[in-house]
Amino acid sequence: MIRTVICDDQDIIREGLKTILSTDPEISVTGTAADGAQLLDLLESTDPGQLPQVILLDLKMPVMNGITAARSVRNRYPGVKILILTTYDDESWVFDAIRAGASGYILKDTPKEDLFDAIKGTAAGDTYVDPSVAGKVLNMVRGDMSTHPSSLKNEFSEREQQILLLIARGYSNVEIADNQNLSPGTVRNYTSSIFSRLGATDRTQAAIAALRNGLIRLQDI
Repeated sequence: MIRTVICDDQDIIREGLKTILSTDPEISVTGTAADGAQLLDLLESTDPGQLPQVILLDLKMPVMNGITAARSVRNRYPGVKILILTTYDDESWVFDAIRAGASGYILKDTPKEDLFDAIKGTAAGDTYVDPSVAGKVLNMVRGDMSTHPSSLKNEFSEREQQILLLIARGYSNVEIADNQNLSPGTVRNYTSSIFSRLGATDRTQAAIAALRNGLIRLQDI
């Protein structure tokens, strides 16, 4: 059962999401919050063994917005995944959310089944980005790549660059292990080392950093 918390400033949205998520037997809504401050209070009062695996987090909220909340959650509870669920697809919001530690970014008009898949995938370590948002992210990365030359490419082995490519394609660790004929534990070690050297805290940040530094090519994703 995937423990999930909903953080949104609209009562109707929180209750609607609870109703929708309750129809999937693999997802359990363990709490809700109306803003980032309430979210942090909720997490603080939760037994460490019962922390949510995934937080559905909106961006524009009073008291504490989603960006600030995501950054605080990442620093205090690094094992909790954040999936942005919002109506805002502006590039600045997307990149701020990624930098703050979000593991995925989807829009509120996402079909129910896709929302379920995004929550389950996020809990498993995958990255979910709404297609309309992904295009903007890649366009920004494409624009940045020409102005950010890097020597990092020489520091990553061919195997590590292949793993980075699979991460950028959205593969889970288990899928990467199958693709590369490695054990899941070995893949975890590779990804941990890769993230550390790229200064990334999640798969989305790692993929963007890899593109910016020429470790993988946009046309190969």
